[in-house]
Amino acid sequence: MPSRNLRIAPTTAPVRPAADPVLAALASLRAEMEIPTEFPQDVLDDAAAAAATDVSSGRADLRAVGFVTIDPPGSMDLDQAVHLERSPGGFHVRYAIADLGVFVTPGGALDAEVNERGMTLYGPDERTPLHPEVLSESAASLLPDADRPAAVWHVELDERGEIVSARVERALVRSTARLTYEEVQARLDAGDAGEMLDLLREIGLLREARERERGGVSLNVPEQDVVVHPDGTFGLAFRSTLPVEGWNAQISLLTGIAAAQLMRAGGVGIFRTLPAADPRDLARLRRTARALGIDWPQDVSYGDLLPTLDSGTSRHAAFLNEATSLFRGASYAPFGGVGQPQEVPDDAAHAAIAAEYAHVTAPLRRLVDRYGTEICLALSAGAQVPTWVREALPGLPRTMARTGQRAGSYERSSVDVVEAALLAGRVGEEFDAVVVDVENDDERRRRATKDAERAAKAAAENGSAASAAGDASAGAAGPATDGQGLVRGQVVIAEPAVRASVQGVGLPLGDPVRVRLREASIELRKVGFDLV
Repeated sequence: MPSRNLRIAPTTAPVRPAADPVLAALASLRAEMEIPTEFPQDVLDDAAAAAATDVSSGRADLRAVGFVTIDPPGSMDLDQAVHLERSPGGFHVRYAIADLGVFVTPGGALDAEVNERGMTLYGPDERTPLHPEVLSESAASLLPDADRPAAVWHVELDERGEIVSARVERALVRSTARLTYEEVQARLDAGDAGEMLDLLREIGLLREARERERGGVSLNVPEQDVVVHPDGTFGLAFRSTLPVEGWNAQISLLTGIAAAQLMRAGGVGIFRTLPAADPRDLARLRRTARALGIDWPQDVSYGDLLPTLDSGTSRHAAFLNEATSLFRGASYAPFGGVGQPQEVPDDAAHAAIAAEYAHVTAPLRRLVDRYGTEICLALSAGAQVPTWVREALPGLPRTMARTGQRAGSYERSSVDVVEAALLAGRVGEEFDAVVVDVENDDERRRRATKDAERAAKAAAENGSAASAAGDASAGAAGPATDGQGLVRGQVVIAEPAVRASVQGVGLPLGDPVRVRLREASIELRKVGFDLV
């Protein structure tokens, strides 16, 4: 699925002094965005009581199944555990998902709090979890060598990796290992991963092939990782995603597709949706490919082109970064909720996946997944979907949109702080860089409008609103470049691993350039370069 990859590693290093300007800027950011720093006491009490409850009765006993989790190093909020095996007609996928439904009482203090938070937020210095840690990193997390309640998906695949059947049940599981992507990839490359992990590669490759056949796309965009050093300082690194990450993601995707099929058949559910790319954006991307010297024949689809690209090549990386903007407007489409028709809304598919799809695999970190899981559990058992779930469905898209926007803004701004800290005191220095993004005309007009609106607000506060409004109108209809002919875009600096704004007269997309640091402000969370 296309996205700009950003990962903030779990913080295990000691916290630095509060007077540290980076920590102060991050704390200021959280205050500015009204991000909670702790849970209210009644919520903690609810969570503690839930964690102490025996939730093992009435479940299938799958503790003998050798589930494993695969996550970034240091992760403790483990939503998923996988087990794969061959079956007479193909493959049997078991996917255990943390069962939050047994811990969160509808209408209680904990339920209200998680509906307000929406999702877990990740910052360089600390994490703002969706659920209290007594649940998210203990009782509900699928940690190894511990009995845990789970919603276990059983998905039968044929020999081509197509879904034949799927069901989900409440079960008791016991993960046997907490693995990292790096560990699994190393074992696969060395040839000693074992049958189950070998099947992860085999099934992952089959599902990637089926995705391309459907017209779906996955982007191997380099990740920008925020890392915490042993001394408590922060750093940045660019990292190409590993093949195993894509294969593991395919297990989650096929589960979401199976969930959507179950919801459609049952007449109640909530799909994750994404509209098809605008033909104008696709035409722009083809022009970008030509500018970068990438051969993209007219009879080759976008999805078939992507596997031929290498994110380690600067021109290919620039193209992949541009491609992340091809699909916009992700949302949620509920149906069958209280006061809603049972029919699936028109255009409810996910264009990047090229299928109907539902979020059900990350309930520890994303609110909507708990509701989706409860729907599928009920439908799979032939039972009525709980009323509290159907009542919540109409409002979930608004909740997820609000909290998703906050999460994206917070994580991006947090990285801006770290970038500024790494470059503080180096204004005027020159760096080697690669141009990975150049604003198109629509983006320039949007930026001009936004800048003018900010100016109008400031002017209004000073009693000159009429003049500012005129400036806003002029800015919105202005030329593609600013008054000095400068074009704006994004560059990637190899050392330190920074992606930041750049301006210059003509930005050569995909080309190596020299840039000069114009500003680096920790307090303003801003880094800017000029093309030399």
